[in-house]
Amino acid sequence: MSTSVWALLCAVRTLLGFVVPGRTPVTPVFSRRAGGSPDEATFATLHVAALAAPSLRAGLTRDSARKAIRHLHALLGAGAIAVTDVDGVLAWDGEADCQREHAPGHARAVLATGRPRVVTGHALACGLPGCAIRGAVVVPLTVDRRVVGALAAYDSAVGPALVRTVTEVARWVSCQLELAELDSSRRRAMEAETRALRAQISPHFIYNSLTTIASFVRTDPERARELLMDFADFTRYALRRERDFTTLADELHCVDRYLLLERARFGERLRFTVRVAPEVLSVPVPFLCLQPLVENAIKHGMATTGGCGEVRVLVSDAGSEAHVSVEDDGLGMDPERARLLLGDDSRGERGEGGIGLANVDVRLRHIYGEDYGLVVETAPGAGTKVRLRLPKISCRA
Repeated sequence: MSTSVWALLCAVRTLLGFVVPGRTPVTPVFSRRAGGSPDEATFATLHVAALAAPSLRAGLTRDSARKAIRHLHALLGAGAIAVTDVDGVLAWDGEADCQREHAPGHARAVLATGRPRVVTGHALACGLPGCAIRGAVVVPLTVDRRVVGALAAYDSAVGPALVRTVTEVARWVSCQLELAELDSSRRRAMEAETRALRAQISPHFIYNSLTTIASFVRTDPERARELLMDFADFTRYALRRERDFTTLADELHCVDRYLLLERARFGERLRFTVRVAPEVLSVPVPFLCLQPLVENAIKHGMATTGGCGEVRVLVSDAGSEAHVSVEDDGLGMDPERARLLLGDDSRGERGEGGIGLANVDVRLRHIYGEDYGLVVETAPGAGTKVRLRLPKISCRA
């Protein structure tokens, strides 16, 4: 059972007054205040927690705390609650506003030591007649064992039930913040992979393209001009930084520019065919997910056939998905070597320093799930075909 689920169940059991294994029974809190059967109380507690979770998954910010505070207040049932970070109060909910300005002071020791604290007596004296607040429980919020904030509950009395409830709810909130950190780390990793992908555009390809263009300057200036424009289009696309998703049409345009440049270099020795179903041109795809496959196909197809080869790109409409295959007519390879190709970019299978298949495979799995990685079909003497599936979904640009 995950820590998040366990913490939430502990909170539910505490609210209902059930015995958590290894802990001392406490007085019911939720059932005492809201009434109703245990089943109704369990449902209500889980429902409120589900409403708070999306905001907390954004991390501990002023905006997320303000969106979650009412749900957390309903979950705790205290007179007032506060969510703080190391700089002060992020959000407050409740009638005892007289304690709000003192909340950072109440949380200071908790933030420094990482230990829960019960506040009573003069530390809570507000001087207002009729103030019902007589105690507070302040519990740290942690991410990766670092104290990032505190959850404080203020009430007319502080007993074991309130301490237990605030403690378990704080643990659940911390789990949501941990998940938010994991989401953020995953996004940063994907952004780093895309930056690395751009940096891996083969310097040999750039050098060879410019050398090829230079060779046409005197013999065929018009062809040199066209190739230079193709090269400019390719590098502008490959090095852009606006977004990490594009359309299949743009990705295929990049592939077309790349093939034209390689065709100018190899001449009639390189043959290629591109067939595309028009229905899939608007499908959003990860940036630079096709060109690396074509680059590898040219490398393997031509390097193993005496400098001649054919590359075939087929993009078809498959209902809820677009199916893409990139195939060469080279000598193929052992399936175990193909498995290593997808498992480790560091083995040098990058087409003279280009982008490895593993980079594309990892990005596809991160974005769409484990079922959407590259599939390599190959055998000695049978050429190589790389297939991928692209769901027709809206991806964030």
